[in-house]
Amino acid sequence: MAELNTGDSGGGKKGSKKVRSKKSNAKVDLTAMVDLAFLLITFFMLTTSLSKPQSMDLGLPDKEDKDEPKTDIKVDQRRTVTIIMGKDNKIKWFHGLLESPEPGGAPTDAVYGKNGIRKEILKRVASIPQVTGDKKKGLIVIIKPTKKATYRNLVDILDEMAICDVPTYAIVNDITPEEQKLVDEMNK
Repeated sequence: MAELNTGDSGGGKKGSKKVRSKKSNAKVDLTAMVDLAFLLITFFMLTTSLSKPQSMDLGLPDKEDKDEPKTDIKVDQRRTVTIIMGKDNKIKWFHGLLESPEPGGAPTDAVYGKNGIRKEILKRVASIPQVTGDKKKGLIVIIKPTKKATYRNLVDILDEMAICDVPTYAIVNDITPEEQKLVDEMNK
């Protein structure tokens, strides 16, 4: 039980001729206040909404049926951009196919950010017509992280896709032998 002492106020000086009665100490019971404080803390802890972690929406493929035959979808190479991510925040990208690059489609080095890969993606998004509501039109970006790329690099490139409003992009781990030469050159 908690007490509040107010001091001794009885008696007076020695030798004084007045006789005063000794006053008893005033006691205040603070137990109820402590109980109330714990009840309020508990109430606010239970009713407070904690901040929700932010996450990015990813469209994942459905589970494959082994009975269904796989059909390859043909895509115009003028609509595709491939981004290869290597170690030490290095990026190489190319437009179309690596085997037969179109003008401006040769592998190019880039950096993350608004003056790097974002600038190139925005140019490609603007140059390829996109029909609203039809994802079969517009730019397709193929993201190929290597084993040396970091998780942060992958998140950064996904952020660039969201910023540039790329309608279709895919994360692929199949690297062709021609692309492997680029990766070896990047990871030196």
